[in-house]
Amino acid sequence: MAQRSFWKGYLKLSLVTCPVAMMPATSDSEKIRFHTLNRATGNRIEARYVDAETGEPVEDDDEVKGYQQDAEHYVMLEDDELRAVALESTRTIDIDMFVPKDSISWLWYDKPHYLVPDDPVGEEAFTVIREAMAATGMVGLSRLVLYRRERAVMLQPRDRGIVLWTLRYGDEVRDPENYFADIKPEKVEPELLSLVTALIDKRTQDWSPELVRDPVQENLQAIIAAKKKGKAAPKKKAKEPVPASNIINIMDALKKSMAAEKAKRH
Repeated sequence: MAQRSFWKGYLKLSLVTCPVAMMPATSDSEKIRFHTLNRATGNRIEARYVDAETGEPVEDDDEVKGYQQDAEHYVMLEDDELRAVALESTRTIDIDMFVPKDSISWLWYDKPHYLVPDDPVGEEAFTVIREAMAATGMVGLSRLVLYRRERAVMLQPRDRGIVLWTLRYGDEVRDPENYFADIKPEKVEPELLSLVTALIDKRTQDWSPELVRDPVQENLQAIIAAKKKGKAAPKKKAKEPVPASNIINIMDALKKSMAAEKAKRH
């Protein structure tokens, strides 16, 4: 069942405009969620904002954003001051540039959304923009206010629609050189490479969503179902710890791995 749109606006490229609707491409609504309760009464616990110094509750109208400048002082920013630096329009995806689709590393990808035409009259314009990006191997870049923040977004053609990715901010992706630079370059022996390649080949299978199922959620559902019926929660047998391997030589380890893979298939 298709999810209802959570955002409606316009897709714009120069003078070409069409109405569009957007829905998150992922969902966590099926995840089990818990409330915090008072064990003595069974009632839910309510969270409230209080003044850190006086301990007194703070009313909504008295809450204000603050930037910490040192241990004791903050710069207060009012709502109208925060709005002044935001985009003028929060309802138009104005594509202002294109880049090759392979030039943006997946590290920058944040949240995916499905973008679809929202009016039959605008479908032709939507289709032309989508097909032109697909034909040229390009993705569009724009800016949009989503989730109360202004974000850079990438538009990527997919099937008959467009996937809109919010992109991480420039200071959110760490430079890999800070982590990988000290790894020594090693020349891999051909025989070792051949064994690992064979091991990969034996473990290769077609992609399926089942490969990323959540066993923790399944176990929680089993516990909740049992408790609803007044039964004791099923106990999961703990896995025996894997004994430390005495294999020091990587060649021996790979050969034993290949032998174990062959044994699984017989």
